[in-house]
Amino acid sequence: MLLHRTDGDGWLDCSCGRRHWGRLGAAGLLLVSLDGRVLLQHRAVWSHEGGTWAVPGGARSSTERPVDTALREAAEEAGVHPGDVEPVFAVVDDHGSWSYTTVVAHTGRTVETRPADPESVELRWVPLDDVSSFPLHPAFDAAWPQLRDQAMRRLALVVDAANVVGSRPDGWWRDRLAANRRLRDALVVAADRGFPAEELGLPANWWWPGIRLVVEGQARELEPVRGVEVLPAPRDGDTLIAQTVDNLVREHADDHIVVVTADRLLRGRLAPRVHVVGPRTLLRLLER
Repeated sequence: MLLHRTDGDGWLDCSCGRRHWGRLGAAGLLLVSLDGRVLLQHRAVWSHEGGTWAVPGGARSSTERPVDTALREAAEEAGVHPGDVEPVFAVVDDHGSWSYTTVVAHTGRTVETRPADPESVELRWVPLDDVSSFPLHPAFDAAWPQLRDQAMRRLALVVDAANVVGSRPDGWWRDRLAANRRLRDALVVAADRGFPAEELGLPANWWWPGIRLVVEGQARELEPVRGVEVLPAPRDGDTLIAQTVDNLVREHADDHIVVVTADRLLRGRLAPRVHVVGPRTLLRLLER
């Protein structure tokens, strides 16, 4: 087994008065199975806070986003293939001059894991309710209550395409299908990047949503793509959005549901627990 090196390796004297590993910050992956277990790593004694339990993670390189670092480290230290997991949300411990990002990902299949480098003494699938009984790395222990609270949840983002497209006079009326296609493609890019939680009224720091784009009229011909489910409305989009949200509330009671629309009548048809943001918020996020 080999130690992997990046240009971010090294200690940083942080403004908080402590030294942290990762000159450019660090990240780790908390992998959650759909039957309510998480993958914990028993850290080698020689590592920082050695002998404790936490998640696979390490220093971020100059070419990586935190989610990229988390996936790479899980592959290097635990043999987790990135294609077997789905990032859902992230919690950032930000010290100003240094930060650690815990990326929470779900997996619906049996993921084979193994200590793949010397930093892992043991890997173990642990029920969520048993995690706190382990001698945890102090930083992971501090973050665990928030991670535990959100661990099984996802974000469903339901977009009223006609309302969003029609919210700015960019010539969409000349080709409604093309305008909806531009919106769909921008959503794909944003979904890969992740959405800031604060902008959507959610806990944690970042979310990677499952997106449902409700289209109507000429835009019903819009093709679905990976990352965005396109729902063509047989009649009016509002009815399909309300039905879609009702199904999500009933079938995914713990998930976060955010609807993007400025339609006041539609807002009144949605369950109280559904969070609503306007088209301007979404468009601002897409333009980042």
